[in-house]
Amino acid sequence: MSGAKRSNAQRLKDSLEDDIINGRRLPGERLDPEALGREYQVSRTPVREAIQQLVASGLVTVTPKKGTFVAKIGIDQLIEMFEVMAELEGMCGRLAARRITAGELAELREALGRCEAAARGGDPDEYYYENEGFHHAIYAASHNGFLAEEARQLKQRLKPYRRMQLQVRHRMGTSLDEHRRILAAIEAGEAEQAEHILREHVLIQGERFSDFVSSVRALERQGASLAP
Repeated sequence: MSGAKRSNAQRLKDSLEDDIINGRRLPGERLDPEALGREYQVSRTPVREAIQQLVASGLVTVTPKKGTFVAKIGIDQLIEMFEVMAELEGMCGRLAARRITAGELAELREALGRCEAAARGGDPDEYYYENEGFHHAIYAASHNGFLAEEARQLKQRLKPYRRMQLQVRHRMGTSLDEHRRILAAIEAGEAEQAEHILREHVLIQGERFSDFVSSVRALERQGASLAP
């Protein structure tokens, strides 16, 4: 019986985690344990266990007498996380420029081609998923498994906010241009240049910072409006 409960809790936790990361449940949105139990046809115990796991991962917060909510990340913390992400991405680019194999370089070119096709289609969400493939190809080409895993984990934590960035006008085209420059630097073996472009590609600064803050606040208002 306990094994079945763990299975149900894991299933629910995985589903909620996927919804949060992919923006189907928004920051500030209330999670009703009873409604979750009905939706997933599980008892209170798996719901409680799933929520506890999500709280531990930082995706969900529980406020006494108010309820359970998709976590909001403060602007200051978000900026700090993007700064770390920029350093990890830059390091991956630098190592990839030195270590990438011919096969991996071909995969990176193909990933860029898919990004270009998605950009032509004008769909920011489709572009985001192809953008993920481009970055993951760089992580793999770094040939540093620990670094690649750290980059993937933080990228997942920031996923709703990275997707949101691509909704800003002209950002998709700018991102694609930066991808082309990244590929060119890696192809040429210019490690420092690849590192610099990737770091700048991820960092939020200047006009992008004000656009980002505006988008985060809009996202949180949307999530709050969904709370009963």
